[in-house]
Amino acid sequence: MNAWMVVSLLLNVAVLLPVCIGIARHAAWANACYGGSAPARGILLAVYGAILLLSATLLLFPRPEMVAALLLMQLLYKIATPFTVGTLRNPVVISNLLIAAVHAITLATIVATYGLPA
Repeated sequence: MNAWMVVSLLLNVAVLLPVCIGIARHAAWANACYGGSAPARGILLAVYGAILLLSATLLLFPRPEMVAALLLMQLLYKIATPFTVGTLRNPVVISNLLIAAVHAITLATIVATYGLPA
């Protein structure tokens, strides 16, 4: 596993662990960023939890093709957030774009190292 994969996966864990805890515990900062209790917020928690679990698992059992698929999915949704939220000023949108930049570098290194799938 190359160093950038470790960086991206650790970044996912470092960001998503407190975010998932904050959303689950209805922390004030999570309510401010993600809104109050609603089905959509519960769905978001499930998605974030899945990304967190898969990231931690891939740190222990690295599979470059699975890391690439995970990061590509994240890159796509993170780049879409300014359009779906309608602003660049939201802290979640800003962090998504910064994380997307890291994941884009990681994806480029995966392609450079392992090539594209056949």
